[in-house]
Amino acid sequence: MLFKMTTDTSTTTYKDSLSIRKIVFIEEQHVDETLEIDELEEKTLHIVGYLEGSPACTARLYKKDVSSTKVQRVAVLKEYRHKGIGHLLLKEIERIAQTEQNSDRLVLDSQDHAIPFYEKYGYQVEGEGFLDANIPHHFMQKEIDKH
Repeated sequence: MLFKMTTDTSTTTYKDSLSIRKIVFIEEQHVDETLEIDELEEKTLHIVGYLEGSPACTARLYKKDVSSTKVQRVAVLKEYRHKGIGHLLLKEIERIAQTEQNSDRLVLDSQDHAIPFYEKYGYQVEGEGFLDANIPHHFMQKEIDKH
């Protein structure tokens, strides 16, 4: 898997990220496009994983504060699910947060159905559930080691 990153919303990498997000969140999960594409697009790092040249997964990272990075918009296209792609994406997210963003902690708002996936990689649920885009979510976080 080849990962590419960008903060430039005019790049092919960003357009590939948006394409995946539109399929997964807007088409499959019926999230309103005005909620999916927000004011943080130009303030976040967009990551796309390519398999044999085709975009397969995406996420975006938002540096919240000096020690925390927020993981957002994690999506894997349907044809690539249950093949370890999400695991590779989370490993890349953690690598970027540690080495390039100097973060000690990753935080995210997980859709409830994805909680077991994130727990498998050391994320822990904190607090009460909430609705985001009419989908049940929970806040999760993970402390990461700096090497």
